[in-house]
Amino acid sequence: MNKIDKIQAAPAIERPKLTAPSGETNILLHSCCAPCAGDVMAELTRSDINYTILFYNPNIHPLKEYEIRKDENKRYADKLGMPFVDLDYNKEDWFDKVEGYEHEPERGYRCTLCFDMRFERSALFAAENGFKVFASSLGTSRWKNLEQINDCGERAASRYDDLTYWNFNWRKKGGANRMIDVSKQEKFYQQEYCGCAYSLRDTNQSRVERGMDPIKLGVKFYGDDTD
Repeated sequence: MNKIDKIQAAPAIERPKLTAPSGETNILLHSCCAPCAGDVMAELTRSDINYTILFYNPNIHPLKEYEIRKDENKRYADKLGMPFVDLDYNKEDWFDKVEGYEHEPERGYRCTLCFDMRFERSALFAAENGFKVFASSLGTSRWKNLEQINDCGERAASRYDDLTYWNFNWRKKGGANRMIDVSKQEKFYQQEYCGCAYSLRDTNQSRVERGMDPIKLGVKFYGDDTD
């Protein structure tokens, strides 16, 4: 069975294959989690674009959540036969990076600092390992500010000659829906907050105010219910 046969993608429709910048056929894909990356990975594979998954997300808190998200992402990369690189979980550096912005709202400046840190490391890895193009699954989620993410990616790529950040809108042409479809078919872990300690704090506060229980890590998976 080849890679394409292994992809249980959303309903088959006629859509053009993707073309990476400058026609590159081997790119670096920074991935934040399996649900956001699942359809991106499937589409790249369908388009005959080879890629290496780079999992660099020191923002994810606590360690248990980090390990679950990483393992889910690696599981799908292994299924598609794509390389998976797990970089350091340097959470102390992340907390230092966002110090003073602990109470910024989601999509605020703390998120910019977080994206900068992750993309700067991704761009360095790309430059050191011969990649001419890198992309990210971060913009797949409708909860994220795509312009904010792309600005950070392009700024990171500009540090290196001959490196391009691929600012493709993964949500368009049904991508947002396919993201959910792939997540349900693969029964990915369904995280209930962005990932960092402060998003966990704010999400739990909101849940308590609405009479809900705090988040329980590692218990909710796509496809387990009708949500």
